[in-house]
Amino acid sequence: MTSFAAPGPQTARHLLSKVPAITVWFWIIKILCTTVGESFADYINLALGVGLLATAGIFTAVTAAVLVLQMSRRRYHPGFYWLTVVLMSITGTLYTDILTDQAGVPLWVSSALFAVVLAVVFGIWFSREQTLSIHSIVSVPREAFYWLTVLVTFALGTALGDWTLELTGWGPGVSILLPLALIAVTAALWRFGANPVLTFWVAYILTRPLGANTGDWLGLTPAEGGLGLGTLATSIIFLALILATVVYLSVSRADVDRAAATDPRAERPVPTERRRRAHLILGAAALATIALLVTTASLPHESSLAAEGSAPSCSASSTPLTQSEAQAAVQANYPASNVTELQSIVTDTLSLVTQGDKAGAASRATDLETTWDDNQATLNAADCRAWTFLDQQVDPVLKSVRAGTPDPATETKALKQLSTTLGAP
Repeated sequence: MTSFAAPGPQTARHLLSKVPAITVWFWIIKILCTTVGESFADYINLALGVGLLATAGIFTAVTAAVLVLQMSRRRYHPGFYWLTVVLMSITGTLYTDILTDQAGVPLWVSSALFAVVLAVVFGIWFSREQTLSIHSIVSVPREAFYWLTVLVTFALGTALGDWTLELTGWGPGVSILLPLALIAVTAALWRFGANPVLTFWVAYILTRPLGANTGDWLGLTPAEGGLGLGTLATSIIFLALILATVVYLSVSRADVDRAAATDPRAERPVPTERRRRAHLILGAAALATIALLVTTASLPHESSLAAEGSAPSCSASSTPLTQSEAQAAVQANYPASNVTELQSIVTDTLSLVTQGDKAGAASRATDLETTWDDNQATLNAADCRAWTFLDQQVDPVLKSVRAGTPDPATETKALKQLSTTLGAP
């Protein structure tokens, strides 16, 4: 879904095409990469307990190193290109997660921020190069703009996808349908005559929530609406599929772009009126999507993001516990090792808050979140009412410690309440 140019001679200042042809293989492997971006980031951050900031730092460094290797090539190479895409998918996901989970930025703000950044990147790119076509990536500046755009689209797609889940409360399986339908509409309008550069980048952004939701659907437990493969198994499966596809493309060269040429702005001729109708339909699809989200958000529902990773809670008819009852239930029904581990983290976090170490407190809060998530199934099964009570105290701790401008009094209050329930004297 982008423009094709007539063949022409290569100039000395230009490289050979650095990107693949836009075939069905491109879209298949792009979706595979976005799925890995979601599942592998979650595995490193949560399952291994590395922590969000540390994981983001690691992948930022690795992505930068691989990008240097990619840009040092004179022509498109499937292995280098798609490795860069996989890493940018993971890194872009982590940047959005940092804003949401670490800094407490609302998803609508993150979505708006990344949309503005993307618009600025496109504006500067077009003002310098006079084209945004993927077939024009034949010079170092254009490739730099291209990869910056790719990174921002991954971050934007993550924010938009998560915001949609927050607004609608849809489960991971149902949530696949919206981006899938919008991609199908975009592809149909491209064939009908819509601007190929516009439809390409719209579809490129939409593949991010499609792949991420697919990863969630495969990785989450059946109780959470998924298939229960887990983040590690999902990551391994999709990395294997990516590797197999890259090997095939390296041998067959089925995705080598032979259409890139001297004038990448050339497009297949489309009558002006037909293109205008295609753009009107695309705009109508966007408005219909907004109306659907607004309507769904107004209906009673629970955010699927809030429920993600949680064990089933007690029925609505269960009588809530008081503070003293919850404390007694924790001591009586929960494994001492789990309680001790949680209490240790809470004590450390409170100490760091008292010392004014915001970064350290935020890091320990991430440890609290990871430990809580890892033990939810066990604790919920032991006493669901105590689990519900504790869960409602963990959230204020995470929110207060991760706030953009933390209030020590609020942090201390939330931490002490949680510590009391865990059995502190």
